[in-house]
Amino acid sequence: MRCAIVHYHELALKGRNRPFFEGRLVRHLRLALRDIGVRQVEALPGRIRIALLDETPWEKVSARLSRVFGIANFSQAHSVSLSKPQPLDGLKSAIGAAAQDLPFVTFRISTKRADKRFPLTSMDVDREIGAHVCAVTGKRVRLQNPDLTIRIELLSREAFFSLSREPGPGGLPVGVSGKVACLISGGIDSPVAAHRMMKRGCKAVFVHFHGRPYVSRASEEKVREIIQLLTSYQLHSRLYLVPFGEIQRQIVLGAPAAFRVVLYRRLMMRIAEELAQREQCWATVTGDSLGQVASQTPENLAVIEEAAHLPILRPLIGMDKAEITEQAQRIGTFETSIEPDQDCCRLFVPPHPSTKTNLDHIRKIERGFDGDALVKQGLELAELAEFRFPP
Repeated sequence: MRCAIVHYHELALKGRNRPFFEGRLVRHLRLALRDIGVRQVEALPGRIRIALLDETPWEKVSARLSRVFGIANFSQAHSVSLSKPQPLDGLKSAIGAAAQDLPFVTFRISTKRADKRFPLTSMDVDREIGAHVCAVTGKRVRLQNPDLTIRIELLSREAFFSLSREPGPGGLPVGVSGKVACLISGGIDSPVAAHRMMKRGCKAVFVHFHGRPYVSRASEEKVREIIQLLTSYQLHSRLYLVPFGEIQRQIVLGAPAAFRVVLYRRLMMRIAEELAQREQCWATVTGDSLGQVASQTPENLAVIEEAAHLPILRPLIGMDKAEITEQAQRIGTFETSIEPDQDCCRLFVPPHPSTKTNLDHIRKIERGFDGDALVKQGLELAELAEFRFPP
């Protein structure tokens, strides 16, 4: 039987909670692969088996599995029955036939036994299968850095063998760590922050502040494209689009120029927090990187955070721009993020914003306008969009 074998690492360390995490990973795999010819997704001891149809293209399966958090590695494998009295005969024949067509000079066998009651040890199986491959192919064994590693996994009544292994994204299955509200712009940083929280098992709900009616829909279209890509990791996403241009205009009319950026961000946090509570999120997430821009100085971060009640998570706080850019390129959001747009973060921004804002001073300025009314305005005009993968 043709199949994919999925291995996990961090999930195996969860003790008595392991079945819960494993079950969530199996459920996510079923949803991620449901439209490309998968017969069954089944948890086996220490691994997950995905039974494939003969016509299912491995390239599609591999692309989907590479975006499922919780997977340490995976491989295309074949299942062979371990029939008595010679349990390895079928395995020898199948591996020999598969190896004959491959270009290699050296190889090694790597066997793992899920069932320690199997009559042969792993080393016994390595030697016996290795001798057969040598006889069939004329190739030689090399234990260090071989051209080909043939991996064998022995269960009670069947064995799996694979001729290659691909890395998974690691982390935890999406959803096991609850939901978080991610503030997302059309820039490079915030999509990477959301991706890092997904990798730790969080389901992301997205909140985007746009500058309409004073700017075009360019930033919204960029964000939709980014969310569609990020949805391939969590399969379903909700995006709140909050019009912020008019709110910014009202702040401009009633606040000194140097403090506008901090006031914008405090109101953003209040609106995002209301949406987060609506979605039963336990935290909000930002793409802040310490010292990168004026709103991300230590003093300004502290003043902005004071406006919130839920925890604010900043997964990029200790990363520099080069590190963030490299991750954006790896997850596929970079090319979209660098497209030019009209973002609300650049709307009504003063030339010299304050970098060491005092909380008492900000509170005094805020008393000059109705912050509650502005929050209510943003919530009432927010639009909701939903995304699914596969589309």
